[in-house]
Amino acid sequence: MQDFLAISDFTSEQLMGLLQESRDLKAVYKSGRRDTCLTGKVLAMLFEKPSLRTRISFQVAMTDLGGNPIYVKPEDIGGIGKREPIKDIARVLSRYVDGIMARTFEHKAVTELARYASVPVINALTDWSHPCQAMADVLTIWEHFDRIEGITIAFVGDGNNVARSLAFAAAKLGMRLIVASPAGYELDTESIDKANGILADSVAQTHDPRTAVAQADVIYTDTWVSMGQEEEKEKRQKNFAGFEVNGALVAAAPAHVKIMHCLPAYRGYEITDDVTESPNSIIFDQAENRLHFQRALLKKLMS
Repeated sequence: MQDFLAISDFTSEQLMGLLQESRDLKAVYKSGRRDTCLTGKVLAMLFEKPSLRTRISFQVAMTDLGGNPIYVKPEDIGGIGKREPIKDIARVLSRYVDGIMARTFEHKAVTELARYASVPVINALTDWSHPCQAMADVLTIWEHFDRIEGITIAFVGDGNNVARSLAFAAAKLGMRLIVASPAGYELDTESIDKANGILADSVAQTHDPRTAVAQADVIYTDTWVSMGQEEEKEKRQKNFAGFEVNGALVAAAPAHVKIMHCLPAYRGYEITDDVTESPNSIIFDQAENRLHFQRALLKKLMS
């Protein structure tokens, strides 16, 4: 494992190894002990998009392991691939740091960084994939259900980067994902077919949220308007009417169902406040687990 760009790049055994390491390290840090395996190591964190969870969780994780994170704003380098080619940024940073984390719009930006960098590159979000989020989500599911295999996730909303990463996680780890989206906002057929090629019937698509949640262990949702889609806000809010995760939808699912959202949540749109704050919600557990998974990932790639 040299880089971490997409869940589809790895075997089930590699992914489970990362999840087990996440649980082990979480226990270490919860007990007050420390693992300083990255003492003297430096991580460059490149951001095209602002973030609360991504920046703080990676910065804390790197510091926890004894390393030093450097936060790089777009204006610090004139934009990724704008003032100078990405391949030049990758090769220069490789002379200065021991790892690169990038949160970008275009997925090809992180793949090009990885192609030319001689140090590990981590995808902290692109428009195509959000692998760190999906792995933290699986870690959270494992903790709450004491298993991963056989879990059914109903993803209600836009068939976006998070849905795609969850699809590949489901296929690799023996879960089932049902994506409920309005017409025109479905998860792409190529990703569904690729996931089902890994594990038959692991991913399905529907236009009916109630059908999706009927047998779900987890109801998962995300914003209807991602960064870069602000001009579509009014149109999207209209088209996603009926896809809000609210009390009525949760009542259509099994009583044990858990509620997940990768945040930030726009309450009153994709999810209601009462569902977010309900006993079924494990939203803030999954937010915390970004830290624990990424700590394990950094250890794996950089120690």
